Amino acid sequence: MLQFDMDTDDTPLNKTKVDDMLIEMITPKVKEIEEKFGKGEGLTQDDINTLLLKSQYNHINHLDLKLNEAVTDVASLKGEFELLRGEFELLKKDIEIIIQKALNKNMMTLIIVMGAFLTLSKIIDKF
Repeated sequence: MLQFDMDTDDTPLNKTKVDDMLIEMITPKVKEIEEKFGKGEGLTQDDINTLLLKSQYNHINHLDLKLNEAVTDVASLKGEFELLRGEFELLKKDIEIIIQKALNKNMMTLIIVMGAFLTLSKIIDKF
């Protein structure tokens, strides 16, 4: 199956006019083979090859659809990942703020305890 992507971005590949022409060319032959088989007649190697070609074409189209779905899913995951990255950045900033507040509180407690200890030691020195 011929396929080409005119863009260099992440857009999925789409069927070309050649694809449609190929399927249109073998469809009448496939119908003829189906009628022949329905009448109980044997199939020639050319008939079998035509059926195989049709089968492979359908399989490739199915795989192309699945590939397009996968590309869409990956693009969606990229967006979700970026949102998650933003949430982690916010969480990181929140943690930094909490740590800073805890350090400030501990520092203030330390200063108060040291002040109380100095005051107490000065009072003890006077007696």
